[in-house]
Amino acid sequence: MSASGDGGPTATELLDFVRRTAADQALIGSLPLDPEGRTWMRLDGPGGSEAWLIGWPPGTGTGWHDHGGSRGAFATASGRLTEQSLAVQLPTEGWRTLELAEDVDRERQLPPGQGRAFGPHHVHQVLNFAAEEHALSVHAYYPPLPLMRRYSRTGPLLRLEEIEQPEEWT
Repeated sequence: MSASGDGGPTATELLDFVRRTAADQALIGSLPLDPEGRTWMRLDGPGGSEAWLIGWPPGTGTGWHDHGGSRGAFATASGRLTEQSLAVQLPTEGWRTLELAEDVDRERQLPPGQGRAFGPHHVHQVLNFAAEEHALSVHAYYPPLPLMRRYSRTGPLLRLEEIEQPEEWT
């Protein structure tokens, strides 16, 4: 039984799942890689969660986004990913542009086997800065993503650009 309070897996349980799955070399090796764009495969996540295996060509990233109120986790299976995140909870409604304080930026390197869990208000971008090497990672979210908000960033200014719905990702 989960300790999350809503019947779904906790962020810690999601992190355990993505780490175990990222270590499954047969699964990781089954994802077709594209030299130009990201590739992905839907996975069965624990406890009704949504999970994905994602391939990242060199020089690609997600752009700034959130997960529509879902908690989640991801782990690098191969290559190295960089996560840039904001250490502040943003309001989800009623704004188009925010000016961020100077001390809210965080950055972490995630080599193979490393991952991170996050809560429902996490805003970040994930990047593969490698010049030649693909990266692969496993991601899980609960509840399954109701939407994703996409942002642009210029210096301290964060702007809400669009809200994507789940049917746009399949």
